[in-house]
Amino acid sequence: MRWTFKPEPDYKIVERLAEELSIDKTLAKILVQRNITTFQEAKKFFRPTLKDLHDPFLMKDMGLAVQRIENAIENEENILVFGDYDVDGTTAVSLVSSYLKTFYSNVATYIPDRYDEGYGVSYQGIDFAEDNDFSLIIALDCGIKAIDKVTYAKEKNIDFIICDHHKPGDEVPNAIAVLNPKQIDCSYPYDELCGCGVGFKLIQALASKRNQTINDLVPYLDLVATAIAADIVPMTGENRALAYFGLQVINTQPRNGIKAIIHQLQKKELTITDVVFIIAPRINAAGRMKHGNYAVELLTEMDFDSAITFASSIETFNSDRKELDKKITKSALYQIEDNNETDSYTTVVYNENWHKGVIGIVASRLIETYYRPTLVFTKSGDKLAASARSVKGFDVYDALDQCSEFIEQFGGHKYAAGLTLLPENYENFKFKFEEVVKNTIDKELLTPEITIDTELELSEISPKFFRIIQQMAPFGPLNMKPIFASTSVRDNGYGKQVGEDKTHLKLTVFQGSDRKSYGAIGFGLGAKINCVENEFDIAYSLDENVWNGNTSIQLVLKDLK
Repeated sequence: MRWTFKPEPDYKIVERLAEELSIDKTLAKILVQRNITTFQEAKKFFRPTLKDLHDPFLMKDMGLAVQRIENAIENEENILVFGDYDVDGTTAVSLVSSYLKTFYSNVATYIPDRYDEGYGVSYQGIDFAEDNDFSLIIALDCGIKAIDKVTYAKEKNIDFIICDHHKPGDEVPNAIAVLNPKQIDCSYPYDELCGCGVGFKLIQALASKRNQTINDLVPYLDLVATAIAADIVPMTGENRALAYFGLQVINTQPRNGIKAIIHQLQKKELTITDVVFIIAPRINAAGRMKHGNYAVELLTEMDFDSAITFASSIETFNSDRKELDKKITKSALYQIEDNNETDSYTTVVYNENWHKGVIGIVASRLIETYYRPTLVFTKSGDKLAASARSVKGFDVYDALDQCSEFIEQFGGHKYAAGLTLLPENYENFKFKFEEVVKNTIDKELLTPEITIDTELELSEISPKFFRIIQQMAPFGPLNMKPIFASTSVRDNGYGKQVGEDKTHLKLTVFQGSDRKSYGAIGFGLGAKINCVENEFDIAYSLDENVWNGNTSIQLVLKDLK
């Protein structure tokens, strides 16, 4: 791995902040690196409050959206809440539909089928709305590029309200309202919301018209926090406040569906990392293996026993998903080796029998072996569909844009995208994508990077130091858990490889003449056992280790050399 240290901040600002907050300079430095430079900013960071949320009416078209929904209610129209089959989409649909149902009954939900309809607003969904007399569709986490489909709906006298957070194209659909803070002409102060976050701003606006306050909406924040964690949006500003309070709801009074998932796990307190790796994959598994409707039914279920039944079905989907992704990853790795493509700048693999529901996960797995922009294709109807994943620092969405002559449809973000193309264009696309990446990527980006906040003497680690680090949570992009580097450390001589196949490393390290030692665990670092015979450098984060009722601070090694 490349070890990259964050730039040194202005020392005077660090000194002043350390004094104002009564913390040591290392902690003050970490805060200044995160653009927290004053007492007030630090207070806002460490003590988020829902009062910091922006007025939803600052978002372009919010007034129009609220007015159209109010008219629909007044005229007793049927409202269809439509959203994608991933975590962000299904939580957003659950959020908006369950809120509307608290005061209006003519509301139904629609999740497109991953296999029959694919991503985003679908013609089948619009036909379903027409057949069942829905005159208003609220599209969540999708729709910003559905220009033809919104026109098709208009011809059938069906109106659209679009709540999306994906990058808009040059033209936006002709909907009643388009809520997307990424629109150039939208002056909303924060543009990093996820789809469920935009849905939350919509219910916040509707609530204000019903004399409800933000406190009335707190029970919905478990859904918002789950979407923020799963969609890997920046953990800054509004997202951080929503995730902070949403995590409290998850740990104290979650909705039945989330409670049922946690109930199966026997875990006491969940962190945002647990949400990413425990709750989100299970919600996602429904749309991957069966149908996203299962996730919405789980997340909106009012009866706990029924929620337990849904959760156990989803647990089965999740186990099946794990088996499949292992199998397909193995097959994809063989394909790369057989085609002698281990030295390419990209990974592009295809098999018509691979399960469409797991190709995104497989793309991420392949990056763990061959660290480069990756696409995994499978057959979808008469086209090929792919999931794209990128490496840190490289915009895969832009790269795909440069290959658009061979693509039928694509959408997504800098680091993750989806696309479809015709089978006859696959080879040309593959060649062009390799060429684009080869000519545009900084070759350094093909080596995994670890970003280190600062160097740390092991003697600086204290319960107070660790407590303040913990208070910086929830962690996520742009507010990652701090990574430290310590140089010239030694192992106490009992370091060993652990785990079933000896893939992990367990050490007890100390530094210099200070004989105080710390337990350290390095997941996936078992092969580096030879590095610890003499002095070595470590990059790590801090965590809590509970063993036999004793709690201690543990170093979680990211790399050593």
